[in-house]
Amino acid sequence: MKWLRQWLAAAPSDKHAQRLFQSLLTLAWSVESKDPYTGGHLWRVSRFAYTLAEEEGWSEEDRAAVTLGGFLHDLGKVSVPDEILRKTAQLTDDEFAVIQNHPNEGLYILEGHPLATIVSNAVGLHHECVDGKGYPNQLHDHLIPADAKVIAICDAFDAMTSQRPYRNAMPKEKAIAIIEENLGTQFDEKLGARFVGLAKAGKLDSIIAHTDEGIPLYHCPTCGPTITRYRSDKSGHLLHCPVCLQQAKLVKADGTYTLAPTGVQLSPAKQRRKPDTALIRRVIQETIDTIPTQALLARANERHLDLDT
Repeated sequence: MKWLRQWLAAAPSDKHAQRLFQSLLTLAWSVESKDPYTGGHLWRVSRFAYTLAEEEGWSEEDRAAVTLGGFLHDLGKVSVPDEILRKTAQLTDDEFAVIQNHPNEGLYILEGHPLATIVSNAVGLHHECVDGKGYPNQLHDHLIPADAKVIAICDAFDAMTSQRPYRNAMPKEKAIAIIEENLGTQFDEKLGARFVGLAKAGKLDSIIAHTDEGIPLYHCPTCGPTITRYRSDKSGHLLHCPVCLQQAKLVKADGTYTLAPTGVQLSPAKQRRKPDTALIRRVIQETIDTIPTQALLARANERHLDLDT
């Protein structure tokens, strides 16, 4: 794509890249707003991925790319109907087929985007299994890129240790055991063993059940599921449960934040919060600082793209 070369050459200030990252991350955030049980999922998967890649000794650029991929991996779920994402009963075969197609949907959304090459593996291949029984392509071990393998582990671990409409969050120890049991089948053996070591050593504890650095998930005082607090939310701010829509006031006492019910229920039209723009800006800036625009073309060439078509 000659226009990509021209765009890169014309963007030494990184302003164009910032706008493009902004468009991707804001779109990814819409996934979290669709599913009330996954508050902070994108941030947690991205931080798990960064931690594992760092432990593996990956380059700065590769760590930044997999971190961004973790934030964007569920992009295709914007196409999944709310009634499927929120269903508490077992999915039908047709409903599960819709879920299984979300990696492809994510790639459709990314198609033609100048930065797609950085995150396409994470978006399109994070549900592939090393034994070839994953989806949507049933790829075997040697055909699955390392960044997709990392996201697969991190995504599964966070799903297990988070609240879901059909079950409560698992204890960390149970989730670790499940990862171990599936090394060499669902998960890459080497990467999975490294992740398990990090989890057992407590190096992931500050990420589990958090939505940002130092900010834990909160449980709705009315119905139980999670409420997400942004870093910008201060004492006295009003938050709400995305499931029962009950409003709660954020209260700080002795350095600890708690939620106090207000007895007010919001209308469905006010259910979704605006994106956490401060968090998105931080993710963008960290990525831009690590992968300057001049490096994007090199990364595209590494993916063997035909840049002249």
